[in-house]
Amino acid sequence: MKQRNLTEGSITKNLLLFALPMMAGNLLQQCYNVADTLIVGRFLGANALAAVGSSYTLMTFLTSILLGMCMGSGAVFSIRYGEKDSRRLQAGMLHSFVLIAFVTIILNVLCFLGLSVILRLLQVPEEVVPAMREYLQVIFVGISATFLYNYFAALLRALGNSVIPLVFLGISAVLNVGLDLMFVLGFGWGVGGAAAATVISQFVSGIGIAVYTGFSFPELRFWQGSKRFDGGVLKEIMGFSFLTCMQQSIMNLGILMVQGLINSFGPVVMAAFAAAVKIDSFAYMPVQDFGNAFSTFIAQNYGAGKYDRIRKGIKSAALTAAIFCVAISAAVWAGARPLMHLFIRPEEKEIISVGVEYLRIEGACYLGIGVLFLLYGFYRAVKQPGMSVILTIVSLGTRVLLAYMLSSIPSIGVRGIWVSVPIGWLLADCTGVVYFLKNRKKMNLAVKPK
Repeated sequence: MKQRNLTEGSITKNLLLFALPMMAGNLLQQCYNVADTLIVGRFLGANALAAVGSSYTLMTFLTSILLGMCMGSGAVFSIRYGEKDSRRLQAGMLHSFVLIAFVTIILNVLCFLGLSVILRLLQVPEEVVPAMREYLQVIFVGISATFLYNYFAALLRALGNSVIPLVFLGISAVLNVGLDLMFVLGFGWGVGGAAAATVISQFVSGIGIAVYTGFSFPELRFWQGSKRFDGGVLKEIMGFSFLTCMQQSIMNLGILMVQGLINSFGPVVMAAFAAAVKIDSFAYMPVQDFGNAFSTFIAQNYGAGKYDRIRKGIKSAALTAAIFCVAISAAVWAGARPLMHLFIRPEEKEIISVGVEYLRIEGACYLGIGVLFLLYGFYRAVKQPGMSVILTIVSLGTRVLLAYMLSSIPSIGVRGIWVSVPIGWLLADCTGVVYFLKNRKKMNLAVKPK
């Protein structure tokens, strides 16, 4: 499968052709938990839906640690690919694989040992605890599969190949839906069956992409090269990986803290949020992936020293993301109620009403998160991942503080949690843009006079 060189050719065309498989792939990845949510919500009831929904938020936080490290390593891989430095590229692959595998093992052990503590911290209602415990005890097994898939997907995408990760996600997503129906409806295994379907599907994609990469891309067999420890390479990988991991983790930790607040409002709000957040994730997931594709574009051209092409790419990406966000905002606003009906039975009117309110507040503001994803990708690619951490702290810090403050006012209630989100996006966007305007000369990205 051909790699796409983003340092040459039409900027907009190459960005879109590279981003489209990533968008489709991440939408398929969302199908893992959405399939659980659809089937559990329709056939097992509100408490089971609340358990799976809260578990999704927790797992998003946990896997964001691994995803962030893989994304950070991917930025290094893209820069080395742009520099055409194959020796340092292979060294980076080996060091990052060992580092992230070690973190994966530690994370897995901590999750199993700390399950009871996690449930208490999330303020899970007593009637939801048994189902959530059953679901998580199975779903934690899939953490190592998440590492395998995201590592090799980040590696291939860094070199311009976004199609192969899509293929393996497509296979596993279809498998997940089939197994969900078999385990939950056919065998009657409840939420544990939904979790087992997800884990099996994750291992298919993780092991599959690892084996395929080893057989089909000889130049990526980093385990056959020099196995000598290189402190300089490890330091670089750790710098990118841990800062990007921190950015992803802070983002999802903030969401997890908000999930605890949501849980305190009871099963109705929990179930509404569980369904609405899936729709929300589907809606802005494409622009998130476009931001990741944009990051690879910037990193390859940064490594190649093509600063004029980077300036043109920023304008192209900003316009493309803005058009998409405005269109999807209009669609979600108009279709909020029918979308909630996909997850919730029509007679559950209170749950649907809460979910519609959430979607209409979030759906009007997707432009804010679209800009934020571009900023994350840009700063990661120009060797300033720390700036992405700062933007995340601004966004999530605002969201968490406002959520707790506003929701405590009786006349506002849970609506305060929803309103806090777009306000956080806006403040982070302003911070990132102002920093860029003040520092673009240092990054060789100031507009040169003609």
